[in-house]
Amino acid sequence: MSVALSAICFALPARAGSLRAPVDVSVAPWRSLGRVQTELGSRCTGFLIAPRIVLTAAHCLFQHRTLGYVQPSSVHFLWGYADGAYRDHARVRAFTLSPGYDPMHEGQTLGIDRAFLTLDHPLGMMSDSAHIAAAAPTVGTALVLGGYDRDHPEILMGDTCHLTGVSQDGGGHRLIVHDCYGEPGSSGAALFAREADGRWAAVGIEVAVTGPGGMTGLAEPLAP
Repeated sequence: MSVALSAICFALPARAGSLRAPVDVSVAPWRSLGRVQTELGSRCTGFLIAPRIVLTAAHCLFQHRTLGYVQPSSVHFLWGYADGAYRDHARVRAFTLSPGYDPMHEGQTLGIDRAFLTLDHPLGMMSDSAHIAAAAPTVGTALVLGGYDRDHPEILMGDTCHLTGVSQDGGGHRLIVHDCYGEPGSSGAALFAREADGRWAAVGIEVAVTGPGGMTGLAEPLAP
Protein backbone atom coordinates (compact mmCIF):
# COMPACT_ATOMS: atom_id res chain seq x y z
CA MET A 1 0.00 0.00 0.00
CA SER A 2 1.28 3.46 -0.85
CA VAL A 3 -0.10 6.85 0.05
CA ALA A 4 0.85 10.42 -0.57
CA LEU A 5 2.40 12.21 2.40
CA SER A 6 1.73 15.71 3.57
CA ALA A 7 3.51 17.95 6.07
CA ILE A 8 6.54 15.66 6.35
CA CYS A 9 9.43 16.81 8.50
CA PHE A 10 12.51 14.68 7.73
CA ALA A 11 15.60 15.04 9.89
CA LEU A 12 17.60 11.87 9.19
CA PRO A 13 18.98 10.41 5.95
CA ALA A 14 17.58 7.10 4.72
CA ARG A 15 19.55 3.98 5.61
CA ALA A 16 21.68 2.34 2.94
CA GLY A 17 20.10 -1.09 3.59
CA SER A 18 17.89 -3.16 5.81
CA LEU A 19 19.06 -4.91 8.98
CA ARG A 20 16.10 -7.29 8.86
CA ALA A 21 16.42 -10.82 10.30
CA PRO A 22 14.23 -13.52 11.89
CA VAL A 23 13.43 -12.83 15.55
CA ASP A 24 12.51 -14.98 18.54
CA VAL A 25 8.75 -14.72 19.16
CA SER A 26 9.17 -15.80 22.79
CA VAL A 27 11.18 -12.76 23.96
CA ALA A 28 10.45 -9.05 24.37
CA PRO A 29 9.33 -7.08 22.53
CA TRP A 30 8.20 -9.73 20.03
CA ARG A 31 6.27 -12.00 22.40
CA SER A 32 3.09 -9.91 22.14
CA LEU A 33 2.89 -10.41 18.36
CA GLY A 34 1.01 -12.91 16.26
CA ARG A 35 -0.46 -13.44 12.83
CA VAL A 36 -3.95 -12.12 12.08
CA GLN A 37 -5.59 -14.12 9.31
CA THR A 38 -9.04 -14.47 7.84
CA GLU A 39 -10.71 -17.53 6.39
CA LEU A 40 -10.70 -15.72 3.04
CA GLY A 41 -6.90 -15.89 3.01
CA SER A 42 -5.77 -12.40 3.98
CA ARG A 43 -2.93 -12.12 6.49
CA CYS A 44 -1.59 -9.29 8.61
CA THR A 45 0.21 -8.84 11.91
CA GLY A 46 -1.31 -7.93 15.27
CA PHE A 47 -0.23 -7.64 18.89
CA LEU A 48 -1.75 -8.24 22.29
CA ILE A 49 -2.45 -5.21 24.44
CA ALA A 50 -4.34 -7.34 26.99
CA PRO A 51 -4.85 -11.12 27.20
CA ARG A 52 -8.11 -10.91 25.21
CA ILE A 53 -7.47 -7.78 23.11
CA VAL A 54 -5.39 -7.59 19.91
CA LEU A 55 -4.56 -4.38 18.11
CA THR A 56 -4.11 -4.44 14.33
CA ALA A 57 -4.75 -2.32 11.24
CA ALA A 58 -8.41 -1.90 10.32
CA HIS A 59 -7.76 -2.29 6.60
CA CYS A 60 -6.73 -5.91 7.25
CA LEU A 61 -10.39 -6.71 7.92
CA PHE A 62 -11.82 -5.03 4.82
CA GLN A 63 -12.59 -6.89 1.60
CA HIS A 64 -12.41 -4.68 -1.48
CA ARG A 65 -14.14 -7.35 -3.54
CA THR A 66 -17.32 -7.10 -1.48
CA LEU A 67 -16.76 -3.55 -0.16
CA GLY A 68 -17.42 -4.79 3.36
CA TYR A 69 -15.69 -6.07 6.46
CA VAL A 70 -15.22 -9.76 7.19
CA GLN A 71 -17.29 -11.46 9.86
CA PRO A 72 -15.48 -11.43 13.23
CA SER A 73 -15.79 -15.21 13.60
CA SER A 74 -13.79 -15.67 10.37
CA VAL A 75 -10.74 -13.89 11.86
CA HIS A 76 -8.08 -15.86 13.75
CA PHE A 77 -5.13 -14.74 15.84
CA LEU A 78 -2.15 -17.11 15.96
CA TRP A 79 -0.12 -15.90 18.91
CA GLY A 80 3.63 -16.34 18.59
CA TYR A 81 3.34 -17.89 15.14
CA ALA A 82 6.58 -19.34 13.75
CA ASP A 83 6.83 -21.75 10.82
CA GLY A 84 3.50 -23.49 11.36
CA ALA A 85 3.64 -23.58 15.17
CA TYR A 86 2.19 -21.06 17.62
CA ARG A 87 1.84 -20.49 21.36
CA ASP A 88 -1.96 -20.36 21.16
CA HIS A 89 -4.80 -19.78 18.73
CA ALA A 90 -7.93 -17.72 19.32
CA ARG A 91 -10.91 -16.88 17.17
CA VAL A 92 -12.12 -13.27 17.14
CA ARG A 93 -15.49 -12.78 18.85
CA ALA A 94 -15.92 -9.12 17.87
CA PHE A 95 -13.91 -6.18 16.59
CA THR A 96 -14.17 -2.42 16.96
CA LEU A 97 -12.85 0.01 14.35
CA SER A 98 -11.44 3.44 15.04
CA PRO A 99 -14.29 5.96 14.56
CA GLY A 100 -14.02 7.74 11.23
CA TYR A 101 -11.76 5.25 9.48
CA ASP A 102 -12.83 4.79 5.85
CA PRO A 103 -11.06 2.09 3.80
CA MET A 104 -12.40 3.66 0.62
CA HIS A 105 -10.63 6.92 1.48
CA GLU A 106 -7.38 5.71 3.01
CA GLY A 107 -5.49 8.85 2.04
CA GLN A 108 -7.71 10.84 4.39
CA THR A 109 -8.01 8.31 7.25
CA LEU A 110 -4.74 6.34 7.29
CA GLY A 111 -3.81 7.89 10.63
CA ILE A 112 -6.83 6.25 12.29
CA ASP A 113 -6.42 2.83 10.61
CA ARG A 114 -6.92 0.85 13.82
CA ALA A 115 -8.98 -2.14 14.95
CA PHE A 116 -9.39 -3.75 18.37
CA LEU A 117 -10.04 -7.50 18.20
CA THR A 118 -11.78 -9.20 21.12
CA LEU A 119 -10.68 -12.84 21.38
CA ASP A 120 -12.81 -15.79 22.42
CA HIS A 121 -10.40 -16.61 25.26
CA PRO A 122 -7.40 -14.95 26.95
CA LEU A 123 -3.86 -15.57 25.71
CA GLY A 124 -0.98 -15.57 28.17
CA MET A 125 -0.67 -13.10 31.02
CA MET A 126 -0.71 -9.32 31.10
CA SER A 127 3.11 -9.38 31.10
CA ASP A 128 2.95 -10.96 27.62
CA SER A 129 0.99 -8.01 26.23
CA ALA A 130 2.61 -4.93 24.74
CA HIS A 131 3.11 -1.89 26.96
CA ILE A 132 1.78 1.25 25.26
CA ALA A 133 4.02 4.32 25.29
CA ALA A 134 2.85 7.23 27.39
CA ALA A 135 4.57 9.86 25.22
CA ALA A 136 5.14 10.21 21.50
CA PRO A 137 8.70 9.51 20.31
CA THR A 138 10.79 12.24 18.72
CA VAL A 139 12.66 12.34 15.43
CA GLY A 140 15.80 10.21 15.70
CA THR A 141 14.37 7.73 18.22
CA ALA A 142 15.63 4.18 17.66
CA LEU A 143 12.80 1.78 16.72
CA VAL A 144 12.18 -1.86 15.93
CA LEU A 145 9.47 -3.39 13.77
CA GLY A 146 8.55 -7.04 13.34
CA GLY A 147 5.95 -8.44 10.97
CA TYR A 148 4.85 -11.42 8.91
CA ASP A 149 5.93 -9.89 5.63
CA ARG A 150 4.79 -11.16 2.25
CA ASP A 151 8.28 -12.45 1.39
CA HIS A 152 8.56 -14.38 4.74
CA PRO A 153 4.95 -15.09 5.81
CA GLU A 154 5.86 -18.09 8.00
CA ILE A 155 8.32 -16.33 10.31
CA LEU A 156 8.45 -13.02 12.13
CA MET A 157 11.05 -10.76 10.53
CA GLY A 158 12.37 -7.89 12.64
CA ASP A 159 14.22 -4.76 11.61
CA THR A 160 15.91 -1.93 13.49
CA CYS A 161 15.57 1.65 12.31
CA HIS A 162 14.78 5.21 13.40
CA LEU A 163 11.90 7.62 13.42
CA THR A 164 12.79 9.80 10.45
CA GLY A 165 9.93 12.26 10.49
CA VAL A 166 6.37 13.15 11.34
CA SER A 167 3.51 13.57 8.91
CA GLN A 168 -0.24 13.58 8.58
CA ASP A 169 -2.76 12.03 6.23
CA GLY A 170 -5.12 14.03 4.05
CA GLY A 171 -7.57 14.32 6.94
CA GLY A 172 -5.00 15.81 9.30
CA HIS A 173 -4.40 12.66 11.38
CA ARG A 174 -0.84 12.21 12.63
CA LEU A 175 1.56 9.61 11.22
CA ILE A 176 5.01 8.40 12.26
CA VAL A 177 7.51 8.08 9.39
CA HIS A 178 10.30 5.52 9.86
CA ASP A 179 12.87 3.58 7.85
CA CYS A 180 12.21 0.04 9.06
CA TYR A 181 11.72 -2.40 6.20
CA GLY A 182 8.16 -3.52 5.61
CA GLU A 183 6.04 -5.33 3.04
CA PRO A 184 2.36 -6.29 2.81
CA GLY A 185 1.72 -8.55 5.79
CA SER A 186 3.44 -6.28 8.29
CA SER A 187 0.34 -4.08 8.52
CA GLY A 188 -0.94 -4.07 12.09
CA ALA A 189 2.47 -4.74 13.63
CA ALA A 190 3.66 -2.78 16.64
CA LEU A 191 6.43 -0.25 16.22
CA PHE A 192 8.52 -0.40 19.41
CA ALA A 193 10.96 1.92 21.17
CA ARG A 194 12.83 1.57 24.48
CA GLU A 195 11.79 3.80 27.34
CA ALA A 196 14.21 5.37 29.81
CA ASP A 197 13.88 2.39 32.18
CA GLY A 198 14.80 -0.02 29.38
CA ARG A 199 11.29 -1.38 28.93
CA TRP A 200 9.95 -1.80 25.40
CA ALA A 201 6.90 0.31 24.57
CA ALA A 202 4.64 0.21 21.51
CA VAL A 203 4.69 3.68 19.96
CA GLY A 204 2.72 3.00 16.78
CA ILE A 205 0.82 0.60 14.53
CA GLU A 206 2.28 -0.10 11.10
CA VAL A 207 -0.30 0.91 8.48
CA ALA A 208 1.48 1.46 5.15
CA VAL A 209 4.69 1.45 3.17
CA THR A 210 5.60 4.15 0.70
CA GLY A 211 8.65 4.84 -1.42
CA PRO A 212 10.97 2.35 -3.16
CA GLY A 213 12.12 -0.91 -1.61
CA GLY A 214 9.78 -0.92 1.38
CA MET A 215 12.20 1.28 3.31
CA THR A 216 9.81 4.08 4.28
CA GLY A 217 7.07 3.01 6.66
CA LEU A 218 4.06 4.82 8.06
CA ALA A 219 2.67 4.08 11.50
CA GLU A 220 -0.32 5.42 13.38
CA PRO A 221 0.97 6.84 16.70
CA LEU A 222 -0.40 5.29 19.89
CA ALA A 223 0.62 8.02 22.34
CA PRO A 224 -1.42 11.24 22.45
